[in-house]
Amino acid sequence: MIKQFEKYKGIHPGIVLDRELKKRSIKQRPFALSLEEHPQTLNAITKGKRSIGTALALKIERELGLEEGTLVLLQAYYDIQRIKEKESQDTPNLNILSKALFWDTDIQHINWNRQYRAVIQRVFERGNEKDKNEIIRFYGTDKIEQALQESNLRKPYTINDLHQTES
Repeated sequence: MIKQFEKYKGIHPGIVLDRELKKRSIKQRPFALSLEEHPQTLNAITKGKRSIGTALALKIERELGLEEGTLVLLQAYYDIQRIKEKESQDTPNLNILSKALFWDTDIQHINWNRQYRAVIQRVFERGNEKDKNEIIRFYGTDKIEQALQESNLRKPYTINDLHQTES
């Protein structure tokens, strides 16, 4: 891969492509049509909403004079980065959390990011110190403090309460 693109590892190749087109003062629509692609497809790629396939990547690289495989490698690095983020951020350590906290739901099907307020509220209302520490590790103190302030808890928690729990 060309050295100038090394710094873009983990960034969506469409973002890099968009920068390259702007740098060369090339408009997306005419460029897409010159590749015999739908302009909407190229737009979705440059916005990072769609992956770039190998065939299209090769067409773009040829047209722009980029080293063959550059965009495909960027896509692979981006996909790897996404998988790593998902693996590391998916769930808190379920071995630490008390099973009784989530007695009324299948803990494997909790969307930890979408349902964070309910999870945080439940753990801080009913959990023990180990539960609270794991939730603090997983979400971070800022997100926990925000969720607790938004919730209708009888006892409002503050950042000081969280720091006392961490020790």
